[in-house]
Amino acid sequence: MPRGQLILIEGLDRSGKSTQAAYLNSKLPSSELIKFPDRSTPIGKIINEYLTDKSFKLCDQSAHLLFSANRWELNQQIRELLNQGKFVVLDRYIYSGIAYTLAKHDFQGQEGDEIVSSGGPRSKELGDVDWLLGPDKGLPKPDLTLFLTLDLEEISKRKGWGDERYEMQQFQAKVKECFLKILTAEQDPTIQIVDVGGKDINQVSELLWEIITSKGHDKLIDEPIHLI
Repeated sequence: MPRGQLILIEGLDRSGKSTQAAYLNSKLPSSELIKFPDRSTPIGKIINEYLTDKSFKLCDQSAHLLFSANRWELNQQIRELLNQGKFVVLDRYIYSGIAYTLAKHDFQGQEGDEIVSSGGPRSKELGDVDWLLGPDKGLPKPDLTLFLTLDLEEISKRKGWGDERYEMQQFQAKVKECFLKILTAEQDPTIQIVDVGGKDINQVSELLWEIITSKGHDKLIDEPIHLI
């Protein structure tokens, strides 16, 4: 029986990914939008406190595993939706978890360091992609990942910038570097790096929709759900 496709929008904070995820959700036939972290779940409520209260202390290993656990909370729901023939649009997912933890591991002696990385000393596993990916193995793998990239100066001027723990320009630069390290389009054809710098919302929406339709990601497919 044909299934829906899992489409992921990744990007830095305030890169416009949530706006574009909502747009794709409205364009795709019979689709559902899921945002990570999902702050409504039991684990998601802890994550929300961690992200919004800069005095909340949590060691980096625990934070990483909490974000993964939050994805597992929605694992069954995502699988059921896809098997029901629905498209699922994800606003952030596994790659965000890895990129942000890698960035915290590499981010040293800069502005806000005690806020970005707290609750314990850095350990080598925080810089080990295999270790970081381990808790997510077995989760559904996106059929298409769209990473929205643009200049940091442009992002920092957007409304709401700086409201949450990780919204500092130097740290976001490190996050961008880590995203591009793990999202290797040359090795994984399901990954697409999309430069949205200097484009307005409608131009980005048109560009993403063109990518999706040209690659057939707006159609049901006769393939099993791929796993991480």
